[in-house]
Amino acid sequence: MSTNLRIALGLAAAGVPILPLRAGKMPFGNCRICADNACGGRPNMKTPGPCTCSHPCHGWAAASTDPRVINSYGWAPVWREAVAVAYHPGGAGLTVVDLDNAAAVAWARETLPATRVVQTTRGEHWIYRGAMPSSNAVRPGIDIKSTMQYARWLGPGTGRMAVLPAAVRALLVKEDTTPARRGVASSLPASWGRSVATGCDHTERYVRTGLERGLALVRARAESGAGSQAFGVARFLAAQHTACPGPCGLAVIGEQIVSAAVSVGVPEPYARRAVANGLETAGEPAA
Repeated sequence: MSTNLRIALGLAAAGVPILPLRAGKMPFGNCRICADNACGGRPNMKTPGPCTCSHPCHGWAAASTDPRVINSYGWAPVWREAVAVAYHPGGAGLTVVDLDNAAAVAWARETLPATRVVQTTRGEHWIYRGAMPSSNAVRPGIDIKSTMQYARWLGPGTGRMAVLPAAVRALLVKEDTTPARRGVASSLPASWGRSVATGCDHTERYVRTGLERGLALVRARAESGAGSQAFGVARFLAAQHTACPGPCGLAVIGEQIVSAAVSVGVPEPYARRAVANGLETAGEPAA
């Protein structure tokens, strides 16, 4: 049994979906039957398909925890050529912050909560408990590897693994670098009131005061950072309502935060993504 196969079986036993990598740190190409996705793709890909191929086709989607698959006749030829083992972080409920250079590592040490760290050839992998969408170049030298992505196995690393923080989720919000445009393209959202918050425990004055302060913080970021600020405001305001029986009208609050972000130049899709992430992560530990 090769070293890579032994590592793969050990990871699979721990519930980590794995796949072999060929030279160049790339997954093996599709077999003849699956070439050009003629088979329809793996059932667990973004667009589900009927593939029942016995070979490790379709990149990250072929990652498996089943020792019978990993040690099967169909996988045997690739293990003889494999130069490394990769894993699907999202499939294991993990997120890897791939820091590709010293500057990126320095930024992470100043900004992100400590977690398990794995040394790479050029930087570090910071691994958190919790899955999220993957995205490349969220900052200079930083990629997010989680769902629908693979990461090379470089060892267990050191340090205690922390819960995926909001600060990492916020990295998916890309800022617009063009000058801020005034005005909002879409119509103004409805204002917050008891008609949309029949289950809120707070007074209308309390909610409106907090919302206006939050909107002011977003509008103050006219040059840059409004998207991230919108995420933070949405997360903070939503956190005030976690103990309410609901509904609390958070959708209306979210629309007003989106409107404020768009008014200072954040593209509306990015603003909506930032606010939605903020509202959804309100109950998670702060970064």
